[in-house]
Amino acid sequence: MIPPKLPLLPDLTRPGLTRRVTGHDQTGAETEIAVVEERPLTIYLNRQEVVTAMTIGDYPEYLALGFLRNQGMLLDDDVLTGVDYDDEIETVVVRTERQTSYEEKMQKKTRTSGCAVGTVFGDMMEGLEGLSLPQTQVRTSWLYALARQINTMPSLYLEAGAIHGTVLCQEDRPLVYMEDVGRHNAVDKVAGFMFRHDVTAADKILYTTGRLTSEMVIKTALMGIPVLASRSGFTAWGVEIARQVGLTLIGRMRGQRFICLSGEERLLRDADPSTIPDDSRKSRRKSAGDDA
Repeated sequence: MIPPKLPLLPDLTRPGLTRRVTGHDQTGAETEIAVVEERPLTIYLNRQEVVTAMTIGDYPEYLALGFLRNQGMLLDDDVLTGVDYDDEIETVVVRTERQTSYEEKMQKKTRTSGCAVGTVFGDMMEGLEGLSLPQTQVRTSWLYALARQINTMPSLYLEAGAIHGTVLCQEDRPLVYMEDVGRHNAVDKVAGFMFRHDVTAADKILYTTGRLTSEMVIKTALMGIPVLASRSGFTAWGVEIARQVGLTLIGRMRGQRFICLSGEERLLRDADPSTIPDDSRKSRRKSAGDDA
């Protein structure tokens, strides 16, 4: 499959992502705003129904592939024979040459802390055993440049809010920007893009607007991406897992400030923070993690 032109950004012209709703403000005056739509997407792997996720509805094929890949149901060497999306019944069927059967795995579902109620499967941690991520150096100048670009890119968040973003980056360049009501969906879309187009992970950075939870760290590690950064904060288990697998974990990125809680030795501080404008004002993006 020929990859799309990069950077791949949110398609704000796609019908059905938002709807206009009329309400009343604090003064009682009538006002109209855009609100994000949610719709179910059912994912099949061959003949087996796996999960129904609530999503905004864009890039359903990437979401299905990424979800299955991050759950360990699609393997690196799996050959796809079809990825078929039916808009009428809101279903994606992923077909592989390999016969699959995950009935036992699907009995071990765990609800995550993610908004829109993410779902992972109980043996997901097993994929981290023996995992060692590439020891990739990260320049702080890249981080500052990425934050500045991502915070001002056209996005559904700026139009309607109540949404998370995840961005696949290489050095100081955003490559793929995905949004969804759940941060787990957004990162799965990125994972699906990488799987579909055989994108290498060793030299990539994953930027998310959401909290750096255990789920986000696990998914990033399983994707083989060595650096995870966010405007938002951390959970203790997320930090513990990042240190276990050698993931560089950077959070609370606002203006000239950030905190690194794992992989500090791989940071190359090549930018003077005093030359970076401080984020003292209320950011346009205010971090979608604050909506969580």
